[in-house]
Amino acid sequence: MSHRSIAHVFSGNPYISFRIMARMTGLDVLHALWESDHEDANSSGPDTEADTDEERCHFELRTDPAEDQLHEDADQVTRPSLPPAKRRRKRGKRTPVSKQQAAQPAWSWKTEKSADVAPPVMRFRPARQPGVQLSSAEAHTPLDLFKLFFSTDAVRTLCKNTNEHAARAIAKGSKYKWTDIGIEEFYRYIGLIFYMAMVKLDQIRDYWRQSSIFSVSFPATVMTRDRYRTICWNVHMSDADKDQENYRKRGTPQHDKLFRVRPLMDTIQNACKAVYHPRRNLAVDERMVATKAKTGMTQYMKEKPRKWGFKLFVLCDSSNGYTVDFAVYTGKNSFQTGQGLSYNSVMSLVNRAFLGSGYYVYMDNFYTSPKLFRDLYGQNFGACGTYRENRKECPRTACNALTKKSGRGALRWIRDGPLVFVKWMDTREVSVCSTIHAAFTGDTIQRRVKQDGVWISKNFPCPSPIIQYNAHMGGVDLSDQLIQYYTTQHKTMRWYRKLFLHFLDIAATNAYILHKELSSLGEQEAMPHKAFMEELTAQLCGVSQKAPNVTRRESYGHVPVPTASQTLDASKVASIGRKTCKLCRMDFGKKQNTPWKCKECDVPLCLQPDRNCFAKWYLQL
Repeated sequence: MSHRSIAHVFSGNPYISFRIMARMTGLDVLHALWESDHEDANSSGPDTEADTDEERCHFELRTDPAEDQLHEDADQVTRPSLPPAKRRRKRGKRTPVSKQQAAQPAWSWKTEKSADVAPPVMRFRPARQPGVQLSSAEAHTPLDLFKLFFSTDAVRTLCKNTNEHAARAIAKGSKYKWTDIGIEEFYRYIGLIFYMAMVKLDQIRDYWRQSSIFSVSFPATVMTRDRYRTICWNVHMSDADKDQENYRKRGTPQHDKLFRVRPLMDTIQNACKAVYHPRRNLAVDERMVATKAKTGMTQYMKEKPRKWGFKLFVLCDSSNGYTVDFAVYTGKNSFQTGQGLSYNSVMSLVNRAFLGSGYYVYMDNFYTSPKLFRDLYGQNFGACGTYRENRKECPRTACNALTKKSGRGALRWIRDGPLVFVKWMDTREVSVCSTIHAAFTGDTIQRRVKQDGVWISKNFPCPSPIIQYNAHMGGVDLSDQLIQYYTTQHKTMRWYRKLFLHFLDIAATNAYILHKELSSLGEQEAMPHKAFMEELTAQLCGVSQKAPNVTRRESYGHVPVPTASQTLDASKVASIGRKTCKLCRMDFGKKQNTPWKCKECDVPLCLQPDRNCFAKWYLQL
């Protein structure tokens, strides 16, 4: 019986098929089964079970090609007469593969020996001349620069809303005195907040403590302690009536979670964009405003120094840390585009109408995705950032990839249109994606390595995207560093006051950056950050920073001595070297001569039985 006739028998009576199979050898049965499957695959009947294209891609792309070749060779050894390509595949458990991974081309990682061509350089067309949008010929004090962000109109609105909130609180039974606050007093209140950021004490009441060696005298000269505390309790940024209307919309799409900070936040955002235009390299990252308030907007980020708080998405100029724009994250429903939080947060900050085109945006692996980079590239924005391998459309091929045994400085890359994916081995593997740079242009980086028991410096090849990423990604970190030097943050009972204090930090830090930029243009020396904040605090409080010139007088270690050297001439003993007593001139306006003075202070003072100016001088300390 031929193999084809046996195959037809198998498709008929199962009892006859069993009798025939019992008389056949094992190899004949295998041939017969293969013939039967081959004919079924070529038939067009309703019970056809041929593999679809998606299933074929699933099996061809889910594993490394070298492993597939190894399996085929093993099959040929055990069953040499069977064509491995047409062997019926086992219907066992399959490894799940996404459609995106199945549709990826047969990529292979390239090394630094393969040349890569970067996309064409984008033409840089900013909407305005980059830099400070102020005249460098004019003088700008720290207070002038701060008022660019906290203008008189903005403070007038704050005063109005604060007075309304205090009136409502008193009507509800609050037991404290209140007089309406004005613009000048509100600026003095802000000045005290900055003073407390410069002079750190444990509690607010310590700044008004008296009769102690740890007393601080300045705050009491600006306003009383009770007045400062009542302003803190009532400072409000939104209209009280509209705030109640917004509160009644809770649970609906019309409810604005940031309504209480919206008026001031919009003012700060508009001012940040108006007075400065960023340079080409920008950085996008998160910033945390520390709080544990239960608002529904508080986030937890374990990698941040301040793990609990409000999360802000921030766009900064990489050259100086200037905060160009920011957005407060309020929860999952912040964006309705369906593209994901990381995609939407970047696209909301990178505004072509404001910036222009040709900018380079750097970001970390939370934001980086091929779709985001392609869309930014389509708007003439370059992008560079570290990426996560599990993101859609990122290459996952293991062909010629880095391994744990790869040496330091080894690199691999794959180009997919304008995108280049680069992997580099440092102390660990680093993955970067870019639409700006070529994969490798011969750059090197220096590292300290131990060789023969001695630490030496050694150069290793480094991909261009990684070098540029390290140079420009720190814009937000620089901004956070400048803010934290003299931050106004302190404990408060209301969540929206935490954001109010952060807006003060942004305004003061951006004002200092503007001061440095203007100083470099005007060829004058810029003040250090501490000196700038001290001068700003003094100007806000309406006082001079310099303390009055008071002669320091101390009562210990001072003894009276003759004003002149001793003489042997008896006629001159009573008159030689006499000087006018300083205390008699100051208190009585008299000119009294005395032969005595203080040995250490060199101050002439009377020392007579009826007039002891020496004792009175030091008792007045």
